[in-house]
Amino acid sequence: MSSFKKYNPSNFFKHTFCEFKEVNDFSFTDNKFYKSKSNSKYYYTEKGVYRKSNHWGRVANCRWKLIALTSYKNQKEVTGFAKWTDFNSMQSLEKQFVISVDYKTNRAKVILKDIETKVRSFNYAEAQQKLKEVNKLLKNDSWTSYYNYDSIFLKRKIIEMRINSDESLAKIKISFNETFK
Repeated sequence: MSSFKKYNPSNFFKHTFCEFKEVNDFSFTDNKFYKSKSNSKYYYTEKGVYRKSNHWGRVANCRWKLIALTSYKNQKEVTGFAKWTDFNSMQSLEKQFVISVDYKTNRAKVILKDIETKVRSFNYAEAQQKLKEVNKLLKNDSWTSYYNYDSIFLKRKIIEMRINSDESLAKIKISFNETFK
């Protein structure tokens, strides 16, 4: 689902979003790797890049997530691999991101749009803006007391409406009572 830009060792670290997959069977044995100022190691191949690091998520001007094999916490050094085609521009206007909401854990995150996904997609900046609002709604229940609805139902409906429309959150909240009378 990569944008049209081709990524390689000279540009993959410039405002990109990527999901690295944890690997256990790779070691940085020779001195043919790049070591960053933050002590992360990078080994380039024709197909992609291996990264060994103790920090994932926000990396300089990039957002690099780790798809871990087990539970992961920052500060633990882990190696991940990503193909060059896995990198996506965060500056592109291409709508290649969606917001995934887990109502059980009250967390939302930006993920790459799957080809089969039929939900509304966004460029990275739009997704980040909506994500910030969605996470605020998920983390704080006090706003639900102003409505005569079950808080779980209310959260889901307001979040779905915000993700799937261009209306502001304030306008959605105001119109909610008219919509669900």
